[in-house]
Amino acid sequence: MKPMRVVALIISGIFALSVISYSIIDGVARMRTAASMAAAANKFIAALNADQKAKSLFKFEDEQRFDFHFIPRDRKGVPLKDLNEDQRRLAMEFMKTGLGTSGYQKAQTIMSLEPVLRELEGPNRRAPRDPELYYFSIFGTPSAKSPWGWRVEGHHISLNFTVVKGELISNTPLFFGSNPAEVREGPRKGLRALGTEEDKGRDLITALDESQRNTAIIDKTAPADVITFNNRKADPLKPYGISASKLNKRQKELLNILIDEYLSRMPADVADERRARHRKAGIDKIWFAWAGGIKRGDPHYYRVQGETFLIEFDDTQNNANHIHSVWRDFNGDFGVDLLKEHYQSTPHAK
Repeated sequence: MKPMRVVALIISGIFALSVISYSIIDGVARMRTAASMAAAANKFIAALNADQKAKSLFKFEDEQRFDFHFIPRDRKGVPLKDLNEDQRRLAMEFMKTGLGTSGYQKAQTIMSLEPVLRELEGPNRRAPRDPELYYFSIFGTPSAKSPWGWRVEGHHISLNFTVVKGELISNTPLFFGSNPAEVREGPRKGLRALGTEEDKGRDLITALDESQRNTAIIDKTAPADVITFNNRKADPLKPYGISASKLNKRQKELLNILIDEYLSRMPADVADERRARHRKAGIDKIWFAWAGGIKRGDPHYYRVQGETFLIEFDDTQNNANHIHSVWRDFNGDFGVDLLKEHYQSTPHAK
């Protein structure tokens, strides 16, 4: 065999192996995360009494799985308030499996702001502002055999997960909010639970030149909330703003840094897989849009939209000191479309 032919075969073989490995790593990463979730879920369930199980366990098909929200309201599930010390520890260990280190720290900080908000609002507040009113719900039986899902939710946190055949197929909608966005008085003065998301968004808009900024800013007034709100399905928004194809190298780096901040909320394996997928699709297909002022303290909103995902950030309420932020997947929220593909491709007993 000619030397060049041998080299070509070796190169093609390495390329094929790398493609196979990439595919396997993706599946393995999501299976590893799902296995950790199932193990933690089953430990949590085993520690619950009958009444607590009745509150927290639902059928996978229950419509409650899609009823997500981020405002203070009555919720299904078992709240931290109803758990003893050991059960709370297991609940938080369970929650930790759905988040990266940064995401878990942010979630804890958001929860800890409830007493701060209670103090700010005083006795006439419209909601209890209780850091123990975060609810845990499990849909289906946590295992590698059948589909199951889970949610942790309360004021300014909504974490939603779907597992099919032992693989995490969805970890969205993923919502974090913060009120106050910045604690401005008291012993925790200066605390900003989601300050990095705000700062990195502003880093990008201020790095644009005048012409680019005029394109990126879609409105002088920011919307009152994230556009997708708590809609069960997030549809792609019209790609207003500036395309990443119009950004220079440094500006693209800032866009990637901003996206990475949201990915850091997710488990490391999931974040790495998503990052690789988005980079492979190409940053030029991503759009960045801004509304409102660009100075710190101005009411403002931004969004990052790719072909398959949407990031929204809004800081307008309470004199621009109240943040809502979310990651949505157009075809992946609650695993609905992916689950449909699974059932269409896999025989099931009728």
